[in-house]
Amino acid sequence: MGIIGNCSYLAYIDLQADLKWFCLPRFDSSFLFGSLLDEEKGGHFSIVPATEGYASRQYYVPNSNVLCTEFKAPDGSFIVKDCAPRMMVHERQFRPLMIVRKIEVMEGNPAIRVVCRPRGDYGQFVPEIYTGSNHIRYMGFEQQVRLTTDLSLTYILKEQPFVLDQDHYLVLTYGEPLEAPLKETAEEFIQKTILHWQHWIKSSYIPDIYQDEIIRSALVLKLHQYEDTGGIIASGTTSLPEFHDSTRNWDYRYCWFRDAHYTLRAFNQLGHFEELEKYFDFIHNILRNAGSSLQPLYSITGEKDLTENTIDLKGYLGNRPVRIGNKAYVQVQHDVYGQVLVSLLPLYTDKRLTFSRRNGYRTIVPWLLKQIERTLTLPDSGLWEFRNQVQVHTYTLLFHWAGARAAYKIGMVFNDMELMQQAQAIATAADKMLNGAYDGTRKVYPQAIGTPNLDASTLSMVTMNYLDHRSDRARDHIAALEKELLAEHGLFYRYKHYDDFGFPETTFLVCAFWYVDALACVGRTDDAMQNINRLIGFSNHLGIFSEDVGLDGSQWGNFPQTYSHVGLINAVFRIARKVDKADFL
Repeated sequence: MGIIGNCSYLAYIDLQADLKWFCLPRFDSSFLFGSLLDEEKGGHFSIVPATEGYASRQYYVPNSNVLCTEFKAPDGSFIVKDCAPRMMVHERQFRPLMIVRKIEVMEGNPAIRVVCRPRGDYGQFVPEIYTGSNHIRYMGFEQQVRLTTDLSLTYILKEQPFVLDQDHYLVLTYGEPLEAPLKETAEEFIQKTILHWQHWIKSSYIPDIYQDEIIRSALVLKLHQYEDTGGIIASGTTSLPEFHDSTRNWDYRYCWFRDAHYTLRAFNQLGHFEELEKYFDFIHNILRNAGSSLQPLYSITGEKDLTENTIDLKGYLGNRPVRIGNKAYVQVQHDVYGQVLVSLLPLYTDKRLTFSRRNGYRTIVPWLLKQIERTLTLPDSGLWEFRNQVQVHTYTLLFHWAGARAAYKIGMVFNDMELMQQAQAIATAADKMLNGAYDGTRKVYPQAIGTPNLDASTLSMVTMNYLDHRSDRARDHIAALEKELLAEHGLFYRYKHYDDFGFPETTFLVCAFWYVDALACVGRTDDAMQNINRLIGFSNHLGIFSEDVGLDGSQWGNFPQTYSHVGLINAVFRIARKVDKADFL
């Protein structure tokens, strides 16, 4: 599938130009089209040749999030161009709950069929249908759903084949309908949206290597920030399993502090900071209502209660349960405090930013630092969110250390000696605990204090500069993880031990990119490039990555997975710095 979006919604479109997943009015709302999880109940919005024996391919308009699905049939060829409008109007960002679909004739007079069957309440609601002069209204949703088009309404309602002898437009709106002239407005929205994204990429810093992959990854990541509040979701889908019949089917349409930390780091490297400034608003509102602790995740509007339920859908490839909500919100994950501090650090220290609310640190930073101090020795569920086990995780300790160091640097900016002293003491205590976790016999930092299990997340001890990249300890640590967790083709398991649901069968793609990042850190640049060349091949036909990859190369897990694209971006930037330095020397 390809995805389009405008930072208000995401839409997933397959090679039949069918909207397989399209949730409105928010990322975490019910789908309007959701055949990804149930072909019968999910509804469809497809545009395909009416004749058999056709072929299709997909591509993006260069450097944009406007998707083209091209069909070649025996009687002719055409393109479906899908656009989520995003542009500046009256000096404000315009991102309506609207999808614009243009059908362009390429050759011949192909017969096509258009199907539009929206559904509500996760497939439980079928709307009543009314027609106007140039539109179809689907009644009974929370807001008006309307399809405005210059096609025959009869052909659409009857799902009847018809000859395509000129270009046509379909505009689906949620809420405010399109009242302006259809053709002129739709064409203007498509062209201005293309220019918007191309300008955004033009203003990005992109290294000289793997540019195509970085550009697509950047465009994918941008779509996952809900611009209205600043929240950044992990993925736009729910219940795509980690592997077949695994029951590891989770709803990822929420905002994890951990994922956002990595995403914001990628944006910073790309030279984009507006996402961080928006994210500050999101964080500030959550901290204001946090009470005595933070959850590991919240909704895109900062809601705390993300009660996990199962719904009656067949599931992707028959994989059940289909889950809505995520029980991880009740878990204790102490790494969140350090991650928030590290995420916000550039707002206070990067000279390129003129952040007007810098004095807000006086309440935010000391509170987060106090939480690190409070939880320093306490066990938690860890970043992999074990449901029936708590440990003192090495990865959590690492973010205690990193968060305290970030607080120290913020204190330096304001010459706040008290904050600096507190932060230094906490960083020293975290460092002592990390040293206590080290397994000197195997020369590795295990997953947690007192366990023999290894964990790919501890690669971050190298990439976050806790371990000196020139040291034997850093190289030995990577070698020990390689021996146990490295799979074929550069793929990497997050861990291999038994967990709440059994033994993992697929590899976790971000771990493979962490491995590449770590290799580059310790100077194994050739190995890093060899591995990333392999990993790029595990994207789909549009350069989009899922969460998990099977040893046979199959994509699994929620999609696109921001973690995976962030891993690619950060690994490539690390390699680029090493290559540039080597070339310079």
